[in-house]
Amino acid sequence: NEASHTCCIGTTKKGIGPTYSTKAARTGLRICDLLADFSDFSSRFKNLAYQYQSMFPSLVIDVEGQLKKLKDYTERIRPMVRDGIYFMYEALHGGQKKILVEGANAALLDIDFGTYPFVTSSNCTVGGVCTGLGIPPQNIGEVYGVVKAYTTRVGIGAFPTEQKNDIGDLLQSRGHEVGVTTGRKRRCGWLDLVILRYANMINGFTALALTKLDILDVLSEIKIGTAYKLNGKRIPYFPANQEILNRVEVEYETFPGWKTDTTRARKWDDLPLKAQNYIRFIETQVGVPIKWVGVGKSRESMIQLF
Repeated sequence: NEASHTCCIGTTKKGIGPTYSTKAARTGLRICDLLADFSDFSSRFKNLAYQYQSMFPSLVIDVEGQLKKLKDYTERIRPMVRDGIYFMYEALHGGQKKILVEGANAALLDIDFGTYPFVTSSNCTVGGVCTGLGIPPQNIGEVYGVVKAYTTRVGIGAFPTEQKNDIGDLLQSRGHEVGVTTGRKRRCGWLDLVILRYANMINGFTALALTKLDILDVLSEIKIGTAYKLNGKRIPYFPANQEILNRVEVEYETFPGWKTDTTRARKWDDLPLKAQNYIRFIETQVGVPIKWVGVGKSRESMIQLF
């Protein structure tokens, strides 16, 4: 990381980028290689290790020690490994099953459609279901988008609706907004409908789950970002370029806060009218129905609307 730009883009520093780099360079090692001819695997492992040591002279790799570990792992993991294509095909075409696929990262961390270069190394939008699992597009059914009632981001990168003030601090503390992998505090701001509409363009959501509505309970005024302006003119798209995204001005719609504890709400009618108006505005602006509203951590705190 010291020798590359990864130290400057807010990565988790867990080796995800280097691993995907070898995939693109066609030098990567896969589980199927580990479970095949171990001598061939060892030769390729050594070549990969030497390649990295030539790029980073200070990098120390215990090649033989790592190979011994991997050889020990081989028989332990073999019973757990299946050919993914056949496994998914049987699941799709065998007995009736419910198959749930989760995108582990947010849409704007997608390598192709996210806020590049401040992204992960894979496709975490709906296309990743096809490319990651080998599932044909026609087998994708419902696509649910999960969005907080406000916006967060961990690490650096453009964040137009970020609130570097008491509001941002309040959202961070009340929402316990801390990065799962790194433990870094998440940056917080108002809900950004430009981002949400953009995510919907890519994923084609059939419904939304709006979470953490209760975090807004104490606010007397709540804003939603509805559009971006660049040089005083509204732009009808989400900018791909980070420098442009850093320069946009956000147009906001302001709502009165409900100043009511929503954590005990279990059905739509339990929510304050002002909270209902907030939810319906999002639904109308994005053009996707909101199926769930979250008002707490427990399973019972997820209100299902239809």
